[in-house]
Amino acid sequence: MYINDSAFDAALNWIKANGLRLDICSAEPATYAGVAAVSLGNKDPIAIAAPADGAVSGRKVSVPQITDGAVSADGDATFWAITNGADTLIATGALAASQTVTNGNTFTLAAFDVTFLDAA
Repeated sequence: MYINDSAFDAALNWIKANGLRLDICSAEPATYAGVAAVSLGNKDPIAIAAPADGAVSGRKVSVPQITDGAVSADGDATFWAITNGADTLIATGALAASQTVTNGNTFTLAAFDVTFLDAA
């Protein structure tokens, strides 16, 4: 199977244009409303990079390093969620490592990629 990079880039450009907020979460949300139930903090706004070649294959967008995310609840953050900040869950994924966070503090995350892999 083959998918042209332009098809991946159209989807990734939509993520870049609409992915405005990143939440750290205690569990993986399945809907936008579900983010509120598991959010431990957020960074708003975020600036996602333009589509580029994936590290292994396919195409990706990169979410920049976060050094000043606002923690709003105590807990163990294990997932991230990217939303438009209003009504749409765009993407979720597991954090590279769990983080214990405390309300009122800040959180940091290393930069990471959201990737569409080429078909095998």
